[in-house]
Amino acid sequence: MKLKSTLIGLDGLKAKGDLDIEITGIKSNCEKVTEGNMFIAIKGSEADGHDYISRAIENGAKAIMIEEGCDLKNIKLKQGITLVMAQNTRHALAITSSNFYGNPSKKFKLIGITGTKGKTTTTFMIKEILEKAGKKVGLIGTIGVYINNKKVLDSDRTTPESSELQKIFAKMEEAKVEYVIMEVSSQSLKLHRVDGCSFDIVAFTNFSEDHISKKEHANMQEYFEAKLKLFQMCNTGFTNADDLYGAKIPNLFPESNITTYGIDNFANIMARDITVANSYADFRTKLTDRNERVKVGIFGRFSVYNALLAIAISKKLGADSESIKQALENIKVPGRSEIIENKKDITIMIDYAHSPKSIEGILQTAKTYTYGRVICVFGCGGDRDTNKRAIMGEIAGKLADYSIVTSDNPRTEEPEKIIEDIEVGIKKSTKNYKIIVDRKEAITEALKMANKRDMVIIAGKGHETCQEINGEKYPFDERKIIKEALKQK
Repeated sequence: MKLKSTLIGLDGLKAKGDLDIEITGIKSNCEKVTEGNMFIAIKGSEADGHDYISRAIENGAKAIMIEEGCDLKNIKLKQGITLVMAQNTRHALAITSSNFYGNPSKKFKLIGITGTKGKTTTTFMIKEILEKAGKKVGLIGTIGVYINNKKVLDSDRTTPESSELQKIFAKMEEAKVEYVIMEVSSQSLKLHRVDGCSFDIVAFTNFSEDHISKKEHANMQEYFEAKLKLFQMCNTGFTNADDLYGAKIPNLFPESNITTYGIDNFANIMARDITVANSYADFRTKLTDRNERVKVGIFGRFSVYNALLAIAISKKLGADSESIKQALENIKVPGRSEIIENKKDITIMIDYAHSPKSIEGILQTAKTYTYGRVICVFGCGGDRDTNKRAIMGEIAGKLADYSIVTSDNPRTEEPEKIIEDIEVGIKKSTKNYKIIVDRKEAITEALKMANKRDMVIIAGKGHETCQEINGEKYPFDERKIIKEALKQK
């Protein structure tokens, strides 16, 4: 594709050199540049792409895009290299990538889901419903990338970088996908990863404290405003009427067609006569012109909210009531209230809960429906919001009968320091806890303690199969660890 064709839709560009050259790809990582690529320099939190322009050229870049305000003195170009200056290179990376792949998101229905919790489960629910209805579906999110019910990629972030995202869209278009359901993180909205996407439906699940740190959002207001950007990209939306922030959205976007869903407050789509058990939830809601009973194969009141949103969007897309009911009854989402079957008949659940609100929700529900003790194994991730550590500790102390505080993904922090922060909170609410830094040992200890009446909840990592320590990822599949530990029991 000609360079000038990739620049369509970008305002305020300045250029030096030939815009009619052929571009073979677009990269923002200099090490991934190959012959004929355009390298787009992005200033990140840890590195500045402008410092790697020479390396990109050595690797074969024929065009370089820089951001206004960068230091031009340090940029040395070889003859024949085209230079383009953009107002915002993150936005430019998204738009040029979309152009390069032929704007693939316009070729199918694109549904974007944002919110603090429930994104993964809701997207999986919609995927399962549409597939049950005979549709070709793509999914992009925290657990991975799926095309027509086959997992094709693992994910290292909720929403991929824009250049990778557009490449995935192009593969989905090639596979004749009709619908794509995507988790849209606040970080991806803040960093322009979904710019250039053509959304047909957007939705908001809920909002609570998470992702407040130097590398993410400065405060809750900035966090919320980042999520609202999704509703600026599409005028057909769904929002949670029972969520304090979600309830504001219809008034913030009066020109849009916003449908509300909920349980407690009046909403366009509501759940009634709710029953929650230790392995499922069911309720009545209007699927056609009358209320029908819906059973969801994931326990907890939060599952009712996720199911309501999935039903609302699926109905909008034309799914029939039988497909909705069958898909939701059999729904299983990796690492989300995932029950690990075992011959010891101990109830073991793996869940991604890693925020105060999510650990509170999972423990409250477990406490209600467990005959014996609720034993919780949890930690907190490093290089993330430090304020939530003590809060999560105090919540676990209040709700779990026994807690084992351990390491999560410490990243570049010392695990012991993270655990100290958690212990400040847990000491306020209980003495029934133990610290075991090694997560494998912590899981093994919890299973040794448990009997058939108890529930063991292993929270924080969910679907993940690695543990991140000092920039390295080490294999860590909790399902395998549980299996090994049960052999010893």
